[in-house]
Amino acid sequence: MTIGDLAKDTALWLEPELGSAFTKEQKEDITVKAALYSLNAGGKRIRPLMMRLTALMTGCSGSKMADVLYYAATLEMIHTYSLIHDDLPGMDNDDLRRGKPTCHKVYGEGIATLAGDLLLNSACERLFKAALSNPGYLYASYFMCKNAGLEGMVGGQSIDLDSEGKTIDLDLLYELQRKKTGALIESAVVIPYYLIKELNEEQAKEDRTACLLRKLAEHIGLSFQIRDDILDVESDPSVLGKNTGKDQRDAKATFVTLLGEQGAKDRLSQEIVSAKNVLDELSKSGFDTEGYNVLIDYLEKRDS
Repeated sequence: MTIGDLAKDTALWLEPELGSAFTKEQKEDITVKAALYSLNAGGKRIRPLMMRLTALMTGCSGSKMADVLYYAATLEMIHTYSLIHDDLPGMDNDDLRRGKPTCHKVYGEGIATLAGDLLLNSACERLFKAALSNPGYLYASYFMCKNAGLEGMVGGQSIDLDSEGKTIDLDLLYELQRKKTGALIESAVVIPYYLIKELNEEQAKEDRTACLLRKLAEHIGLSFQIRDDILDVESDPSVLGKNTGKDQRDAKATFVTLLGEQGAKDRLSQEIVSAKNVLDELSKSGFDTEGYNVLIDYLEKRDS
């Protein structure tokens, strides 16, 4: 099994569900066209990939697997909205994403803003619909929304923008990245298990497997972000699929600026080891962790 195999299987699993997110009539709207331009731009689909891995690892099948797919597409819609907004001139001001011109470069800032809004709102509609159909999914739906908001991605982005040009300490950087990058990754890793077990908040806090999955998500999130910070310094836009050198341009605090390149690489290695240790614990509990081990190895060495 390779990361290419996992990515291919995830794409075959995910793309039809993404294609059904809007009706044929809705797809005639310019804002929907802009949203689909970004949603269908490809990318690594890491978050849906992790949702599929967790589902398979914990024995999901049948109708439950279809529900995990529904939530995976919904999470990808939330992630894509965040990318559209991140790229806007008032945020990161980028003109390249996934090797293509960013949404606002193609459709203009106004439509791009609406496209991001539409993807987020449509994702919330989907989560409400799922919870209405199965009340046992209510906490999973709430958890995804919470991790996309002030306690998660939006909160991390807020710290990020407010910290530009300022000196921040490592603790605040950890909080920033735990929210900005880690929160949606946490949703990806744990929500399939919440769906399978139909856990409420108290049960999710006490369930041993859920706790291990949250720890795994924390280490994956940090590994992903630290590697991103390193690639912003070392990679080339033609390989990375987006512009590099942005962190220095915007005077942003990163693991590289705070720890140095070697220090960031050392911290990445520590997070990889910690993630592997959690996978060992899951393996001892009878779970097949081969797919996640392939993903962790990829995250340590990825070049895009």
